[in-house]
Amino acid sequence: MRLFHARSLKFQDFNESSLPPYAILSHTWDAPEEVTLQDMTSPYLPSKKGYAKITETCRLALGHSLEYVWIDTCCIDKTSSAELTESINSMFRWYQKARTLQEMLAPLDLQFYNSRWALIGTKEELGKELSKITRIPIEAITAARSLRSFSAAARMSWASERVTTREEDIAYCLLGLFDVHMPLVYGEGNKAFYRLQEEIIKKTFDPSLFAWQPDDETAQTYLSVLATSPADFRNLVDPL
Repeated sequence: MRLFHARSLKFQDFNESSLPPYAILSHTWDAPEEVTLQDMTSPYLPSKKGYAKITETCRLALGHSLEYVWIDTCCIDKTSSAELTESINSMFRWYQKARTLQEMLAPLDLQFYNSRWALIGTKEELGKELSKITRIPIEAITAARSLRSFSAAARMSWASERVTTREEDIAYCLLGLFDVHMPLVYGEGNKAFYRLQEEIIKKTFDPSLFAWQPDDETAQTYLSVLATSPADFRNLVDPL
């Protein structure tokens, strides 16, 4: 795993068995201005707006006595399909280990900041508001109840309103939530979501996975027992 040292502003690679404590930044992307791994050696690096995210994340991490940070935009080499696949399959586990839908559920210690890096509150303090916004039970958000104790249908429903830039990411972002692994194949479209469901069935047979409810238009043309997307789980009556 590649981490960024908050003091030296340099990368260091670690085996997962010897990882130091670290913080993770979860953020919304501003694609043209985000700093990539390749940008880190550019003399124009400080001029990119995304660079402030890195320096502020390092500042906050050091303030919490954490020497290392992980930021997806610059700690993953997205030019390497193998590294990208490994990173996305491992991300839920990385968030669980960090001292800080995946970004919100995995960490035990999660703090929210506004665009000016002023603290808004912690996951525990904002639990009710987060549950109302995301439709995820507060017991899941605050870790008062194990994620595995929720049915597959319930966990799918948590992503029913989610919109991703790339169609395949609606499946890939759920890998950690179901503790499954599979290759990333960008270009396969919603086949990625079918593959996700097949992997879930292989790992643990949960009949609630077949309790999805298509809209009227889809119901007239769709014959598979598998759902087309998490949106098909939106209207579950009692998704436990």
